[in-house]
Amino acid sequence: MKEPDDQDTDGHKSKSDGKQSLKSFKSESRCNLNESQTLMKEDETLTEGDESYLEEENTDLEHVEGSSSSYQDDDLETTRASQETMAVEEEAVEVKKKISESFYYDYMELASLPFVTPDSNIPLDILTLVHSFGYDCRKRANLQLLDNNTILYIAGNQLILLNLKTKEQNYLQSCSGQGIGVIGVHPHKTHFAVAEKGSFPKIIIYEYPSQRPYRILRDGTERAYAYVDFNNNGNLLASVGSNPDYTLTIWNWKEEQPILRTKAFPQEVYKVTFNPENEEQLTTSGSGHIKFWEMAFTFTGLKLQGFLGRFGKTTTTDIEGYIELPDGKVLSGSTWGNMLLWEAGLIKVELCRNGRKSCHHGPINQIMLDEGEVITVGSDGCVRIWDFETIDTADVINDTGLLEIEPMNELQVGKDVKLSSMIKMNEIGSNFWLAQDANGAIWKLDLSFSNITQDPECLFSFHAGAIEALAVSPITYLMATTALDHSVRIYDFAGKTPLAQMKFKQGGTALTWVPQLVSYTGAQISVGFEDGVVRILEIYNPKGLAVFAGRKKILGADLHLKHVFKPHTASVTALAYDRDGEFLATGSKDNTVFFFDIEKEYKPIGYINTPGPVCQLTWSTMAHPFSTLLIICENGYVLEAPPPTMKEEDDQKVVSYEIKHMSIKCFHFSSVKSKILRLIEIEKREERKRLKEKEREERRKQLLEQMGDEEEELQEEEPVEEEEEEPLPPIFIPPTPSPILCGFYSEPGKFWVSLGGYDSGFLYHCAFPPYAMSDFKAQKDEPFDFRFLEDTEDNPVQVITFSISQTMMFCGMRNGAIRIYVLNEDDLSLPTVMDYWHFSVHDNNYGCIKSIATSFDDRFLMTVGTDSNIFVFNIFSEFMLWQEIKATVPSPRYGFEAEVVPEDIEDPKAYSIESARRKREHDKLMKEMEEIKAGKREQLKVLRNEFSKLLAMNEELPKHMQFKRTVSLK
Repeated sequence: MKEPDDQDTDGHKSKSDGKQSLKSFKSESRCNLNESQTLMKEDETLTEGDESYLEEENTDLEHVEGSSSSYQDDDLETTRASQETMAVEEEAVEVKKKISESFYYDYMELASLPFVTPDSNIPLDILTLVHSFGYDCRKRANLQLLDNNTILYIAGNQLILLNLKTKEQNYLQSCSGQGIGVIGVHPHKTHFAVAEKGSFPKIIIYEYPSQRPYRILRDGTERAYAYVDFNNNGNLLASVGSNPDYTLTIWNWKEEQPILRTKAFPQEVYKVTFNPENEEQLTTSGSGHIKFWEMAFTFTGLKLQGFLGRFGKTTTTDIEGYIELPDGKVLSGSTWGNMLLWEAGLIKVELCRNGRKSCHHGPINQIMLDEGEVITVGSDGCVRIWDFETIDTADVINDTGLLEIEPMNELQVGKDVKLSSMIKMNEIGSNFWLAQDANGAIWKLDLSFSNITQDPECLFSFHAGAIEALAVSPITYLMATTALDHSVRIYDFAGKTPLAQMKFKQGGTALTWVPQLVSYTGAQISVGFEDGVVRILEIYNPKGLAVFAGRKKILGADLHLKHVFKPHTASVTALAYDRDGEFLATGSKDNTVFFFDIEKEYKPIGYINTPGPVCQLTWSTMAHPFSTLLIICENGYVLEAPPPTMKEEDDQKVVSYEIKHMSIKCFHFSSVKSKILRLIEIEKREERKRLKEKEREERRKQLLEQMGDEEEELQEEEPVEEEEEEPLPPIFIPPTPSPILCGFYSEPGKFWVSLGGYDSGFLYHCAFPPYAMSDFKAQKDEPFDFRFLEDTEDNPVQVITFSISQTMMFCGMRNGAIRIYVLNEDDLSLPTVMDYWHFSVHDNNYGCIKSIATSFDDRFLMTVGTDSNIFVFNIFSEFMLWQEIKATVPSPRYGFEAEVVPEDIEDPKAYSIESARRKREHDKLMKEMEEIKAGKREQLKVLRNEFSKLLAMNEELPKHMQFKRTVSLK
C-alpha cells in the first residue's frame, strides 16, 4: 500500500514539520476554489504536541496553539506582513506535499484480520459473517443516511450499510480491531467518516458509494472518539475524543492534517458541531456543560477560543441536544425537558410550556432547525415543532427566568419509544425522517402534519440492551433469543429474517430449546425470567390456522404460551432438560435448583438448595453410564446431583418441595493459579540451567580438543559460581473467590471450568472427591490439571460450546471476541489446547458474549452479546453448499386453536411454587386453628347459657338459700 507522500504533487516541504496552511481553507469556504490551488507559504507551523492550555478565570477563555498556519483575511494582510519581516527569504521554506485527489488506500491492507496460531493450518475464513440481527441502538448518532435507500450504523466491530428496500447488508470491518466509536456523513453524501477505538485510533474517511478508504486521520485522541462532524462545506472535520483526554481537533481531512487541537473539557463530551452559518464557530456539549468555540486570530496565530457556558441560577444539566441559531445564539435541551436559549455564554431564557410544564417529559436528545422551524426530539418518544421566530426573540419577562410557549405541532411516535436522534430523508415533495429509538427500533416518521400524514412506521425492530440468552432449534434453522428488554424473539437465521416476537412484564434471563424427546415437532422453547417465572412457548406457522374476517396480516411465525410456573424467587439463570427427556431442571440466583416431571405436564417434583447462585446447569450425555446434573455456582462451588426420585404422593399432603436427602457431590474450587505460575517459573529456571550446562559442556569439549595433554589441569579448574536467583513467586489465594464463568463435563465425575478474576487465564480440570462432606463450605478442592489459554489473563472465556462433531471448541470472550480451538480428536479431556482462531466481533468495551451456539448441522454459528448484537456466521467446510436455504416453521398441532391458554403470571410479587405451597400449608393450619377456636367458642357459649340459667334459678330462691357471689382480690 502506498502512503500519501508517495504521490507526486506540487508544493514544498516545511523545515519544521510542514503542516498545511489554512489560507486555502478560507478560500475554499468562501470561493469554492479547487483543491489543486497552490498552497501559500506561511512562517508558522504546528509541531505535534506544540499545544498550550491557558485558562482565564474571568472569561473561561481557552487559548490553544495548534495551527499549521493561520487564516488570513484581507484586512489582516498588512499586519501579518509586518510580522513576516523575519529572514524567511534566506531559507527555502517548504510545506507538506499535497495528497493527490486520486489517491486511495487498500481496504484489505487496513481491515483487521483474525489471528490464527502460526503453522496451525486453520483457515483464515473459518468463520464468515453472513448476517447481523442486532443494532447498538443506545450508541449516540448511530443512524446515518447515505442516500434515500441506504442507512449506516455500527454493530459491534462492524459498520453495516443496510439497503432499506432490499434489506441487504454490506459490512466494513473495524480496522483497529478494537471497535468503532462513532460515524459521520459528509453533507454532500460523497464520503463518510469512521472514527475507531483503540490505542491512538484512526479516523478513516471512506468514499461513497465505492466504499474505498480515501483518507486516514491519525493521533486525534488516545482511546476512542466520541463524535465527529463535517462543516457545512464539507472541507473540514471536527472530532472530539472520549476518556481520558477529551481532545477537540479540527482537521483538513483531505490532506490528513490537524489544523487546531485542544482539550475540550475535563469531563465527558457528547457532541461537537460546526455552526452552519459560520464555520469558524463550533459548539461542544456533554456532562454538566456546554462550550462555545471560535477559531480566531491572535498575535501568535490561529487559536481556538473556548467560552464555557454559565448556568447562573439554572440547575447545571447534562446537554445532549443543541442547535446553533443563525444569529450566533445557541438553543440547547436539558435533562428535565426544557429548552435553554444561550447568548454570549449565558442563559438568556429558559423555555417551557404553558403552566410551567416541561417541553418534553425527560431529556431533549436532539434539536434541529428545518425550513424555518425548530424540531425537538425527546426521550419521551415525542417530536415537537416550535416556531423559530418565537424562540429566537424570546426574552425573560419575570424573575423566574421562564418563558411559556406552545409547540406548533407534535407527534407521539409510540408508548415505549425513546427517541435519541433523527435524520431527514431527501425525498422530493415529502417530509420523511428516520429516527433512532433507544428502545430498539428504527422508525420512519412523516412530519408534514397534513390531512394525509402517514402514521409512524417501524422499519426495523431489535433487542434493546444486553441480550441474555440464545437457543437454536435441533431440527431446522430457527433461533430464539431473549433479553432484559422483556422480549423473546424468533429468527430464521438461514433466511436472514426475523419471524416473531412476544413481550412480557419482566426481562428474559435464560433460554433453552425443548428437545425432540419432549416436543417431537421441535417447536417449543423454555424461557426463564428475572422474576423467577418459567414459560414454555410454542412456535407455530399461523398460516396453518383457519382464516377469518378482519384478521391482521399473517406473519411467518407466531408464539403461543403453553405452560407457565414460578419455581424461584429471583432471576432464573439456567434451564436444562435431561438426556431422556424426563426432567427439567431450573437454576436461579436464589441458590436453588428446581426439578419438574415433564411427562406429567411439568409437575413440580422438588428443589435442592445450593451453596451459591446458580450460573449453569448441564446434564450428562449418553456417553456417561448414568444421568447426572452438573450444577455450577458463581461463587466457586460445583455440584453433581442425580435425577430426583419420583414419589407417588398426594400433592395436597406435601408440606414442602425441598428435597433433603439427595446424594449430592460437591467440589469447592480453591485457587491454584499462584502454584501454577510458580511451577512455570521453576520449569523456566530449570530449562535455563540445562541450557547453561549444555553450553559449558560444549565449551569444555572444545577446550579438551585444543589442549589435549593438559586435561588434568583443566579438571582442576575452579567450579563456576552459580548466580543468585530471585525468590520464586509467592503463593497467593485471592481474598474474594474468583467467579466461575462456565464449565462442561469431560468424563463421568470430571469437568472443566473457566474462571474470571484472579484465576483467569487457564482452563481447570477438576474431579469430584470420592467422599461426601456434610458441610460444603468446609471443603477446599484443587483441580488436578489445567490448560493455559493464551491472552486470557484479562479477557477470560465467558461461554463455551462445541460443534456437533466435537472437533471444534467455540469460546465467547469477555471482550466480545470469538475464539475457536481446533481439537485433534473427539476427546473432551482436551489433551491439547494449542491452535486457535481469534477475532473481535462484538464491541470490545461492553460487548461480552453471553451465549454462543451452532446450528443442528454445524453449518452456522450464532453469537449474542451485551452490546445488543446478534451475529450469524458460516462455518468453513470443504463441502459447503451455497444454495439458498430457509428455516421451516412447524405447523400448528391438531386442536391447537381449541386449547385453553394458561393464565400468565404477570405480577412480579406472585408466590413461587414453594412459597405458594408453604402459604397453602400455613393457610391450612390457620384454618384448622380457627375451627378449633370456633369449637371452643361454641362450648363457652353453651357454658355461659347454662351459667346464666343457674344465676336466674339462684335469684328465684329465698334469700337465705341463695348462693352469694364473692369477689377474690387474689
